[in-house]
This record gives sequence, C-alpha cells and structure tokens, in this order.
Amino acid sequence: MKTKKPQIQDRFDCISPADYRYWDEEVACYLSENGFTRYKLLVELALVRILHRYKFCSQKVVKEVRRVCSQITTDEVYEEEDRIGHDIRALVNCIRAKVSESAKPYIHMTATSFDISDTANVARYKDVVEQVLVPALLGLEKVLINITLREAKTVQIGRTHGQHAVPITFGFALAEYVSRLGGSIEVLKSLASELPGKFSGAVGAYNASSLFFEDPEGFEAEVLAELGLTPAEHSTQIVPPEALTRLFCEITIAAGVLANLSDDMRNLQRTEIGEVGEEFEAAQVGSSTMPQKRNPINFENAKSCWKIVMPRIMTVFMDQISEHQRDLTNSASARTYGEIIAYVVSTVKRLARTMNKLTVDHVNLERNLAMQKGLVVAEPLYIILAAQGHPDAHEKVRILTLQAQREKRPLEEVVMNDTELKGYLEKMTPHQQQILSNPSLYTGIAAKKAKAVAKQWKQKLEL
Repeated sequence: MKTKKPQIQDRFDCISPADYRYWDEEVACYLSENGFTRYKLLVELALVRILHRYKFCSQKVVKEVRRVCSQITTDEVYEEEDRIGHDIRALVNCIRAKVSESAKPYIHMTATSFDISDTANVARYKDVVEQVLVPALLGLEKVLINITLREAKTVQIGRTHGQHAVPITFGFALAEYVSRLGGSIEVLKSLASELPGKFSGAVGAYNASSLFFEDPEGFEAEVLAELGLTPAEHSTQIVPPEALTRLFCEITIAAGVLANLSDDMRNLQRTEIGEVGEEFEAAQVGSSTMPQKRNPINFENAKSCWKIVMPRIMTVFMDQISEHQRDLTNSASARTYGEIIAYVVSTVKRLARTMNKLTVDHVNLERNLAMQKGLVVAEPLYIILAAQGHPDAHEKVRILTLQAQREKRPLEEVVMNDTELKGYLEKMTPHQQQILSNPSLYTGIAAKKAKAVAKQWKQKLEL
C-alpha cells in the first residue's frame, strides 16, 4: 500500500514556480487539484441528475448528492486514494460514504473512470479558456488597439534584419500584433466551444449504459449537456485527443505572438535605441550592483515564460498516442497541461499592465529616423528613377549611398549634386521631391492601415 504523502504547509515548499511565483487565483479555480476535484464532482452530479430524469432515482437523491458533492474535499479524496490506490474510485467512495443507502446505487452508475476525469478535464479547460484566458487576451488586445490608434501617425524607422529599412509608424508596428493576437483570440473561442466530452463507458462502446437505455448515445448527450458539452463522434475509454491538442496548439501560438511582441518592445528599449520604455517604479531596483539600470524585465519575463510553454506542446502531441482503447502513458504528463495555461495567463496579464503604461519617446523616434542622413529614401529614389526610364536605377542609387556614407553627407545632398540625375530630378513631382528631403513623408499608408486594423478588431471583438 502507498505511504501517505506529506501535505505542503508552506507555498514556498512547492516545486513548480506556477504554484508560488506565477500563481493566479482565477486560474487556480479551474486548474488546481481542488478545481479538478470540483469538476469531477460536477460530472458525478450530472450523471445522477440525468438518472433522475430517466426515473431511476428520486429528486430527493439528486438533492442529497448535490449537498454531499459540495462538501467533499480534495484532502479526503487523496486520503482515500492512499488507502485503495485509485483516484476516481476514491472520489466515488467519498461520495458514497456520505449519502444514504438509497442513494448509493446511483453514484457512478454505468460510468468508467475516464467518463469522469476526461469529461471533467474538457469542461475545466473549456471554462478556463473562456472565462480567464480569452478575457485576459481581450484586455491586452484593447490596450494594443488604443496605442495603435494613438500612435497611428507617429513616424518610426522600419527595421528588417535589425537594420534600418524604410519609415513606418509606431501604430503600424503595433497593428501587426493587434491583428495576430485578434486572430488567436477568435480561434481560441472557437476551439474551446467545440471541445467534446464522453460518457460511453469502459471502451467507448456504451456497454454498461446499453443495459439500461435504448438510446445510450442520447443518455450520454444529456449528461454532457448538463456540463455545457457535446459528445465526441467516437470515443474509446478516453475522449479523442485531437480537439484538446488543437486548443493547446493555439494557446502556444498565442504565446508566440506575445513573445514576439515582447522581443520587439524589449529591443526598442535598448539604450542606443530608446524609442519606448517600461514604467519604472520609484523603489524598483534594476540591478544589484548597477544603480542606474532600468531593465525591461516584464518583456523579458514574457519571453522567458514562452520558453516554458512552447516545448510543452511536444508533450501534448506525444499524449495523442494511446494504444487500443486506452493506456496509461499520459497519466503523469497530462496532469501538467494546466501549467501551460497558467504561464500564458500570467504573461498576458503582465503584458497588459506593462503596455498600458508604456512610454513612447518621440524625440528618439525622430533621432533614429534621421540617423542615416536620409539613406532611407534610397528605395523611393531608385523606384522613381526607374519609372522615369533610368537604365540602371538600383545600381546608380546604391553607388550614391556608398558615396554619402563615405563622405558622411546627406544622401539628398549627394543626389542633388550628381549631374547625371539633374534631368530626372527636374521631372519629379513636388511630392516626390519632398520625400527626398523629408523621409518622414515616406510612410505609404502605414497610418491609414494602422487605424483600419485597430478599428476592425475593436469592432469584431466588441472592445
């Protein structure tokens, strides 16, 4: 027989950081072991309610089971599991120990363990995504939309490969994340709502329930409907894993979007760039030895949590394989899925707070745009020259940019002094000539696009 496990008296005796450093009360309501116990009890209660509907037991039995289920604690279930070595039977025994003799026959009637645990898991993952994760993501999305609209016209140098490219706007840069995150939110809503449950017995063939019901599939559907779920088209002893796998794939994708946003914001805070900044509390310390440090800790934390979350999708994929009607190779690994959501929720809430107080340094934005002395207009210059018939516009402009860099002169000045280009320059429109002298005008439709994307997602998500 198993020895009794010691109880954790101090949260700092926990092993997983999710249980002390990144613990979230909202998440714990669903994904803690207490939350899991509560959902398993809800499944057992749903069964008794439907047995009453089919006139197997009285309403008095339903009320009695409901009252008892509200009293069962995880501690006593674990104590019983220590005695008998089976988690679901331990739960059933705890219920049966507190109900009358007349109610005992209907506890767990026709059910197998995974009718209870798999369905409870599906129900709690559905609820935590819909009630905690999605609302948190919507909160961050709203913050990003507000900044996008506010900074839609704020000119910023675009960057590819870490190098200055052509101008965009800061609002346009954030609109990317409004769009990507909005897409994940919609997919998460859909996938969570479609998670199936099961109540089809030991191998999924309704062997036990078919002893009593002419339509065991209808009975299954009614039990699951009590929990806001629908049955899988085909189940074995377990719910087919693909729906939950897809949900965790999208959660991982969303975490990747958050990590990408964090990387961008963190890099824009580099000392030599300084275009944005996290709020820094008066008493906050950035370094134990360098008092001047103001580190981008929140964005770095988001990236770090992504490093935890991303590899764990491999475990979810490996748990997709279960031999025949079921094996136990996911018995330990599947218990860790909740931590994925815990870390992502922590990340989302932290980023929402951080982005809401983000400072945008317009002076540094202008400084960085001007850093290359107009070289960023090389693209429009070459395109305009090519459109006017220059036989080798790209090479000509490339040579002029090298000259400007070598002589440390503005590109516009070098271009204006080039005799070969005089005729081409005279044919340029006033707007084209203005762009050469003022790169901040060369932002395409960045501002318009930023506003359009922000407004579209604001409307679509009803923010």
